[in-house]
Amino acid sequence: MNRPPKVLVMGGGISGLSTAWWLSQSGIPVEVWERDNRPGGKIETSQQQGYQMEQAAALLLNFRPEVAEFVERSGLEPHKCSRTPLAEQNRYLLNGGQLNALTMGISNFILSNNWSLQGKLRMMMEPFIPRGGSDNETVSDFITRRFGRELLDKAMDPFVSGTLASDPDLANASATLGRLTALEQKFGSLTLGAIAHKILRKKSACVTETFSFDGGMSTLVEQLAQQPGITFLRAHQANSVEPLAGERWQVSGTNLTTGQEIQRHVDQVIFSTPAPATAALLKPIDTEASQLLQQIEYASLAVLHTGFQRSQIHHPLDGTGFLTPRSEQTPFNGNLWMSSLFRGRAPEGSTLLTSYLGGARHPEVRDWDNPQIIEQSLHALSPILGIHGDPEMVQLHRHQQALPLYHGPYAARMRQLQQHLAAHPGLHLCANYLGGVSVRDRISQGRTVADHILQQYAITDSGGESYWPFADTHPAMTNMANGQ
Repeated sequence: MNRPPKVLVMGGGISGLSTAWWLSQSGIPVEVWERDNRPGGKIETSQQQGYQMEQAAALLLNFRPEVAEFVERSGLEPHKCSRTPLAEQNRYLLNGGQLNALTMGISNFILSNNWSLQGKLRMMMEPFIPRGGSDNETVSDFITRRFGRELLDKAMDPFVSGTLASDPDLANASATLGRLTALEQKFGSLTLGAIAHKILRKKSACVTETFSFDGGMSTLVEQLAQQPGITFLRAHQANSVEPLAGERWQVSGTNLTTGQEIQRHVDQVIFSTPAPATAALLKPIDTEASQLLQQIEYASLAVLHTGFQRSQIHHPLDGTGFLTPRSEQTPFNGNLWMSSLFRGRAPEGSTLLTSYLGGARHPEVRDWDNPQIIEQSLHALSPILGIHGDPEMVQLHRHQQALPLYHGPYAARMRQLQQHLAAHPGLHLCANYLGGVSVRDRISQGRTVADHILQQYAITDSGGESYWPFADTHPAMTNMANGQ
């Protein structure tokens, strides 16, 4: 093929934008259609009364070299905002209504006071547990089999419920905890795998870091939408995708601002829209692929921001925040101390706390009105942090389809979906229902999809190391997988 391929990305969230960026780095011009009037999808930073708040993703936790490369080459490096020294101190878990610091590192983690003697002994048996599991093993079964029930209840349950909005009893282990299940398969033990990884990574390691950006996470998507080689079209909705001769595709849509009907003839179509929207577009092309997409469930979430005078809160807030196990029965799944994490998130002398409610654990939150969400959250949060008085600022965001749930035989279902797509050259999927929900995973999967397209045209890609294409693990588990 003598001419560069024409590529159209449907969906201008982080998945679509990162894929477009990787393609543009090899000289492939890309057009991105976004139904909204701004880039980013659910990623959006807002300002109110001197507070800077995130409607969805609040940060980027990275340990992958291709993501570090992405940040540097895209011009985002000067805009990075690293964690404050205060945020480096602790991560907390709620236990019996009290916040207990969660010690990082394998040995310190196991010997922490968070666990009973029986729980510690069971976790120390992990290197002697034989390989096991199955393709459909749940997170609960996997963690209980390797480490025992206590680690699941006190650590992994709050992570999966709080960070991924999933139910560990239903979440697929290989799709949700891919780094950990891969360690078991390769080394027979997560502990031994972590030790081996630590030795190997001394030669070539990507520094693990947590960061946001000056101006918030919106800076990330806005910068990408303005990159050379990317034509970002706002208020553009795709209505249909039809095959043409020569393995090309016709995409028809509407400019929602003018009402004008538009068409593009392209070589490659990348679906970065939510599963229901992609299913509707694929149905005339592949009914079974459409049905697989329709089976993907989404969790609803509410993100509650509360601003207080620092003097109103007794707790030192010396860390990132805390997650809550199911047994604590709080209305929220976790609470981030955003003004402790990053500078510039609250006015001088004030504190920004962000609570996450809903998900698979609390589906009833979907039916609560805004006053009930605020009242229930503050009632539970106040005794935990020693808060007195009312907040000086409250902002609430609700997402009816916040995150896909990697429940049931998810890995097998996604393999089936990819097989169906392989029968339609030029059609690709890149969205958070495939390969992990974190911003880091979205950037990495964008790289993989871009490289696949480039290889079809014998265009040299930018190289880079492979990665586990799955969602974040619990911070302690992430450190274990990284050999820390």
